[in-house]
Amino acid sequence: MKTITSRELESVDIELGEDMLQGNRILAERNRRKLDEAGVYAVDILGSVGSGKTTLVQQMVIHLSGKAKTAAIAGDLTTTIDADRIQQAGAEVVQINTGKECHLDANLVHRALSELNLKALDVVFVENVGNLICPGEFPIGAHDRIVVVSTTEGPYMIRKHPYIVMETSVVVVNKIDLAEIMGVDLGQLRKDAQDVKPGIGVVFTNARTGQGVPDLLQLLRIPKS
Repeated sequence: MKTITSRELESVDIELGEDMLQGNRILAERNRRKLDEAGVYAVDILGSVGSGKTTLVQQMVIHLSGKAKTAAIAGDLTTTIDADRIQQAGAEVVQINTGKECHLDANLVHRALSELNLKALDVVFVENVGNLICPGEFPIGAHDRIVVVSTTEGPYMIRKHPYIVMETSVVVVNKIDLAEIMGVDLGQLRKDAQDVKPGIGVVFTNARTGQGVPDLLQLLRIPKS
């Protein structure tokens, strides 16, 4: 497994200084072209620490075994814990350690994509750094973005973080087996998400058991026909 740190990044031709967000968008478009040329579909997975992102990626990799060739890019501050777990599920993994940075950006992902043989892949899952604020403004070139919200985070997470929902195409409500214990109304969470972004897809999962994962893959249309 290849590990990349933010200190190892090559210099880029685009000056990010005063307009960092615009520069990132340009680099994200470059990543999208790279993926499209290779025929690879990429999903950016956002969510708080402990929401269940890694377990969800593991389950998607397992469900796609024999149907699609998968790889993952795992973003974390310092460790390879999540990347190791995804690798054990059967996917090739590139680890990005961001140090003190609270999100992945398009340049980091570009470097990670260069470590993968994209022409041998169908799907790349990108597990972003655990955060519901920073990643929203930094697209990485993925075709879809999903945000994972856990019932253990309480009943108000979607209303408290509307901007991240606006930037995604699917909300995954995870740990539904704990909803009753936590006093969380799943129907209200769906309503909250669709109030923020009408028409957004909402999927309920228990990633630990795999419940709801086929529904998520179907909504994302993976594997691609």
